[in-house]
Amino acid sequence: MTFSSNDDGEDTVAERKRTKSLPYSVKIGTCTLRLDIPRIIGILNVTPDSFSGDGIAGDALTAIERGEMMFDSGADIVDIGGESTRPGAAPISEEEEIRRTIEVVEALARRHPGRISIDTHRPRVAESAIYAGATIINDVTGLRDGELRKVVADHDATAIIMHMKGAPRTMQTRPRYRDVVTEIKAFLNDRIEEAENDGIGSRKIMIDPGIGFGKTLDHNLQILSRLREFRSMGKPIVIGVSRKSFIGKITGLPPEQRLEGSIAAAVMAVRNGADIVRVHDVSETVRALKVAHAIIHAED
Repeated sequence: MTFSSNDDGEDTVAERKRTKSLPYSVKIGTCTLRLDIPRIIGILNVTPDSFSGDGIAGDALTAIERGEMMFDSGADIVDIGGESTRPGAAPISEEEEIRRTIEVVEALARRHPGRISIDTHRPRVAESAIYAGATIINDVTGLRDGELRKVVADHDATAIIMHMKGAPRTMQTRPRYRDVVTEIKAFLNDRIEEAENDGIGSRKIMIDPGIGFGKTLDHNLQILSRLREFRSMGKPIVIGVSRKSFIGKITGLPPEQRLEGSIAAAVMAVRNGADIVRVHDVSETVRALKVAHAIIHAED
């Protein structure tokens, strides 16, 4: 079982030394997701303008079927997004975001309780999704909104706090950092402190350094190569590299041809400390990470 209702798992001595006693599980609803193996979040975009070209707009049945396929292929969680966060994306209304997502959330949560995430930065959308069965709020803006933090805390939900420099429309306009990892860690530490002060449980917070969100190619590569530095923050690390533009810059390929690059980046992310990987191509990534995990732990 991926999810359990207890938390008696112990990590290995070698891993404890590497992670500085990082919690080896995350609380999701009333259950515990153990992080003794790499975990997978399937990305389900119910948008017409997803950067990856996989968006589904206005067809809840197709979206539900795709979500079921992700679970069948080995996804631990499915993350449903109703608003594109690609560079240059224009915002949509709350009503439209709710219309796109809630039917899908409700149907998948009924079959897979405790395993549904909503990708949103809006408090009303988040609360609607929680009432429909979502237990995770994945906020690309870093949980900066006090109302959203209150929704998460009031419903005892789990949060993924991501770093983004700027907003989707402007985030790729000459982003600059003195030291990209140091600045992202400072941002995430501030957001974690706010979240915990507002009542979100420490065991219910995950962090995401935000690959591709206000970063150049070099920034993204630095984050991936230095990912283990985030382990000192004491929170599970989520990483999203699937079909991202940095892979396209390296390979010269469009999103639909970035499978191999996405898997290579996911494997390296896990090797360097990621606990959970957000992906479009679930079955291929699950297989690759099983092999990678076996090799990594053979080194211990």
